[in-house]
Amino acid sequence: MPPGVRAQFGATKDAAWRLAMAHVELAKAEAQAIGGQLARVAALAGVAVALLFMAGILAVVGTTLFLADWLFGSMGWGVVHGVLACTGIAVAALFAAVGLPGRTIARTGLLAFLTAVAVGLILGLELSNRLWTAIGDGLALAVDPAPRPLVVGLAVGAVLGLSLGIVAAVRASGGGARAGIAIGLTIVGTLIGGLSAVTFGPRVGVAIGFTVGYATWIVLLALAMYRHGLNMDVLKARFYPTQTIDTSKETLEWLKTRLPHGPGS
Repeated sequence: MPPGVRAQFGATKDAAWRLAMAHVELAKAEAQAIGGQLARVAALAGVAVALLFMAGILAVVGTTLFLADWLFGSMGWGVVHGVLACTGIAVAALFAAVGLPGRTIARTGLLAFLTAVAVGLILGLELSNRLWTAIGDGLALAVDPAPRPLVVGLAVGAVLGLSLGIVAAVRASGGGARAGIAIGLTIVGTLIGGLSAVTFGPRVGVAIGFTVGYATWIVLLALAMYRHGLNMDVLKARFYPTQTIDTSKETLEWLKTRLPHGPGS
């Protein structure tokens, strides 16, 4: 006896369900295969990006060390200059982000560059050593000729440092702070005077000039930021949606005047 309509409908429904489930299973299998391919591509792309990033770092670091060894005779200068340069750029970017004008940053960079050139020329050409030697010979100091430039450099540096320290102490407030400033600048001046008497040679003299220039840039940036100040109201206005909030308040007030009032209002 042939199956009835109900049985045929049930068989058709079951067949349709099995066919649908077969399509679902096929889609799952294909999605898993595609997911595996995507994961493989993502992993290989990640490896490629990481290697390119490492290659860029190696290129920058390697070039810096190579140039330092070639120009200044030691890769250590490359490390020092690289650290100071990156620090200076980071400080400049941070101060620019919080509102320090770009022209101020450029001005500090120009002053630091001129300082680097001046120090490099003075030490590279041994101009300061020659000056201290001439002063010592002119005064006929009772010191051996070899250490005579060092003695003069230390003395001149101490006098200049003390003079600057006294001027800075007069402008400062607080007895302890004044004494500390005077003593500190005297020590710094003495050290600079002693270093300026050393004959470094052209390569090391220029390397020291670069070092002083980078350090000067960082100090000048800090001083410029201190003088400029950090205006929290201006900084807040840059990151606070004041116009949107004010406009929303005005719209809300306008809607209140247009909406119908209740019986008790």
